[in-house]
Amino acid sequence: MTTTKFGIIKQFILNKIESGQWPQHAKVPSENELAEQFTVSRMTARRALQELTEQGVLVRSQGAGTFVATFKSQSSLLEIKNIAEEVQSRGHEYQAKQLVLESIGVDEEIAILLACQPGDKVFYSEVLHLENNQPIQLEQRYVSSALVPNYLAQDFNQITPHEFLSSVAPLTEATHEIEAILASESVCQQLNITHHQPCLRVRRRTWARQGVVSVAILTSPGDKYRLGGHIVIND
Repeated sequence: MTTTKFGIIKQFILNKIESGQWPQHAKVPSENELAEQFTVSRMTARRALQELTEQGVLVRSQGAGTFVATFKSQSSLLEIKNIAEEVQSRGHEYQAKQLVLESIGVDEEIAILLACQPGDKVFYSEVLHLENNQPIQLEQRYVSSALVPNYLAQDFNQITPHEFLSSVAPLTEATHEIEAILASESVCQQLNITHHQPCLRVRRRTWARQGVVSVAILTSPGDKYRLGGHIVIND
């Protein structure tokens, strides 16, 4: 579970939205109000609001305040979102199944992406994400063992890799490669689809200040998932 102070504020705001107490376009408390309510610095409150704004949950209007954004039912191409929060924001049940969590030697392609050498040991996880008991995404992730040494100690049935990595190695940069594919037989079995059903695959590479943190391959059935765009421009 999220334990950082700004994470607690984010969850408070999300809970208000998901429960319906704060509908679309409702004004949310200011940085000062949140800082006082949660006994944190204004900078901590600002970070919570900024992250939710970058995720498309909130909209900030200079001179007017911060508001609940128009609800969307797609994942953003330009935003890094926690899939658990995304599913729950639609009022649906989220579940995760940890399939693999181990240390492996990487091939040349992954070594280049993780800025290490072929054969180096990195951490590897496979997590199946479900919405209302239906598989919507298979996440295959390679993680730097140097930057995240306690990755193997986590239980990804209870917390998403994204949520954990955000708490220990906050994101500073990311790239996406997106393509339509026909998945391998093993991936099709995990997603409970036929081999001829098209899928959407996103390969995501993320950085923290210390360097490349992870390479994630996210595969979803084409009829159950979509990507959209939401751009926030700050003056």
